[in-house]
Amino acid sequence: MRFLRHTLTGLFMTALSLALLIWAGVLLRDAVEISLAADGAGPPARERVFLVPVLTAKAETVTPILSAYGQVQSRRTLELRAAVSGQVIELAREFVEGGQVSEGQVLLRIDPADAQDALARAQADLADAEAEVRDADRSLILARADKAAAEDQTAMRMRALQRQQDLAARGFGTDAAVETADMAASAAQQSALSRAQALAQGEARVDQAATRLARVKIALSEAERRLADTTITAPFTGTLTGVTLVEGRLVTANERLASLVDGSALEVAFRLSTAQYVRLLDAQGQLTTRPARVALDLWGAELSSPARLTRASAAVGEGLTGRLVFATIDTPRGLQPGDFVTVSVDEPALTDVIALPSTALDAASTLLVLGADDRLEAVKVTLERRQGDIVLVRAPDLIGRDVVSERTPLIGAGVRIKPLRAPDAGQAAGQGATAPAAPAMVELTPERRAKLVAFVEANNRMPAEVRTRLLAQLQDPQVPLQVVERLESRMGG
Repeated sequence: MRFLRHTLTGLFMTALSLALLIWAGVLLRDAVEISLAADGAGPPARERVFLVPVLTAKAETVTPILSAYGQVQSRRTLELRAAVSGQVIELAREFVEGGQVSEGQVLLRIDPADAQDALARAQADLADAEAEVRDADRSLILARADKAAAEDQTAMRMRALQRQQDLAARGFGTDAAVETADMAASAAQQSALSRAQALAQGEARVDQAATRLARVKIALSEAERRLADTTITAPFTGTLTGVTLVEGRLVTANERLASLVDGSALEVAFRLSTAQYVRLLDAQGQLTTRPARVALDLWGAELSSPARLTRASAAVGEGLTGRLVFATIDTPRGLQPGDFVTVSVDEPALTDVIALPSTALDAASTLLVLGADDRLEAVKVTLERRQGDIVLVRAPDLIGRDVVSERTPLIGAGVRIKPLRAPDAGQAAGQGATAPAAPAMVELTPERRAKLVAFVEANNRMPAEVRTRLLAQLQDPQVPLQVVERLESRMGG
């Protein structure tokens, strides 16, 4: 009994404890729900203010730079071809690939034996023709004298016939004498006619001799020209390329031997869009002779030269657009035909424009401007030019106001900001007034440095001055990252 009583007491206490715990949990839950229901609105939210860089819009006069890509070519390129066939017996030392030749220099000679024989035959024919002309002239003189004598004799015979006829009319002459005189006069006339025919033949012979002499002179001139064609000289100073000839080789007529390129008369041909081309025209619609700059990228360095616009192509070309423009290179030092270069042309200056970073303008040509209570306003502007990371806009009402220089998706019209002013930051970027940032440098491992040095030394197409500069840079403890990336992109590393 005692055991049963203790057991029942323990069960009662346990049940009571569980009931109290459940009741406490219910009370706690109700208290939390009441607290949440009474304080559901929470504390009042505060407006978020962004820190945004701004700059003051200023009106300026800016000269936009038009950039395009073009190819260098020579205004004077001549193919050297053999005018006659034969064996090359003499070749100039400079007649090699890349050889520098001067105007009038003898480049090669072809065996002139056949041409000399032809010239000798033409000279002999000329002597014969000149002798024939002299003989014809003498024969003509004799024919004229013979005809004059025949005419005199005919006149004398006619006078004798007249006398016999007068005597016969007065009864002192005979018919036989008149008949004899008449026959003599007729014979004299026949003789005079024969002499006239001989004179005509003599004159024809003189004409034929003169014609033959002219033909012989033409043949002689042709023979002299063919003899001169056995020697090829440089028509102007330049550089030889495409040389395919050695001494002793047989060449045929009109065979291409090499090309002569005038390296001092270079120009660059580049294509512009029609809108860009129109901006370079004057009031009469003619292309203005504007200064330009031609730049060739050389493994991180740059080779540049001044130039000037000269002309534009007359036709667009099938399957093409825009305009093909040519610029003459003033000092083409280091440039060669075939180089792919960048051409920069100064456009007419734009007045009262605002230079801003390109990040300030959106696709709809609107800017975010600081308004009252530091809230942003959207302003529509006119985009005039894009110059790399700079845009040139025109908005007279915007001058003097603060413009957001870097737009982000978090800001827009009506948003309140805290302006971060950097005076003249945008204008300095647009005008290039600030000093350019130092190039990024990188330290090379010995293996990487040796690999780059070996590649530069083995590159024969690189100019000597560029190779020397690159080798000097690669020996420094730190090398410009741009140079390293360019070299490794070309060597496949």
